[in-house]
Amino acid sequence: MTRLEAACPGMVSCADILALAVMPQTQFTKGASWKVPTRRRDDCVSLAFETANLPASRDSIELQKLRFTDKINSIHICEYITNGHAIGTSACQFFKDRLYNFNTTTGNGVDPSIDPAFIPQLQALCPQNGDASRRVALDTSSPNTFDASFFKNLKSGRGILQLDQKLLEDVSTRNYAQRFLGIRGL
Repeated sequence: MTRLEAACPGMVSCADILALAVMPQTQFTKGASWKVPTRRRDDCVSLAFETANLPASRDSIELQKLRFTDKINSIHICEYITNGHAIGTSACQFFKDRLYNFNTTTGNGVDPSIDPAFIPQLQALCPQNGDASRRVALDTSSPNTFDASFFKNLKSGRGILQLDQKLLEDVSTRNYAQRFLGIRGL
C-alpha cells in the first residue's frame, strides 16, 4: 500500500483496492465478472457512528431501501446483499431468534418461513444456549462457491438470515434475485 501511494499519490483509494481484490476472488469461486469503477477517494477519518445505518439481519427490504437511498439505487440492494452472502458466514446471534423466539402463531417459536426439515440442522449448529458468536455458512449447500445454490436455498426456505429469505418474498427484489445468477423458475 505504501509503495502504491508513493507511485500514485492520492490516486488509488483503499475502497478501490478492496473492490479490485474482491472481483478475482469472486471469479475464483466461479462467480461473475464485472467492471470495477475506480478513482474513488477515501475519507480521512473513520467514524463508528457511520456504521449505525448498516443492514440488520431482521430488516425489511423497504427499510433497506430507506437506509441506502442516499448511497445506491435501491434495486442494487439485492446485489449487495447476495454478493456478500453467497459466500459468507453469520454468527448465530443474528438468526437464533428465528429458531427459538420468533413471533409466530405456530407456538413452537420457529420462523414459519424456514423449511421444517432444515430446522434441526440449524438448531444443532446454534443450540438455544450455545455460543452466539459461532459462525455458520450463509449458503449451506456450497459455502465456498459463488453459484446459484444461495438462491435455491432461499426458494426452499433455507435462508439463514431473515433478510435473505425476504429477497424472494418482496416484489421489488424478487425479479432481480431471480435474474442475478440466471436462475429460472423461482
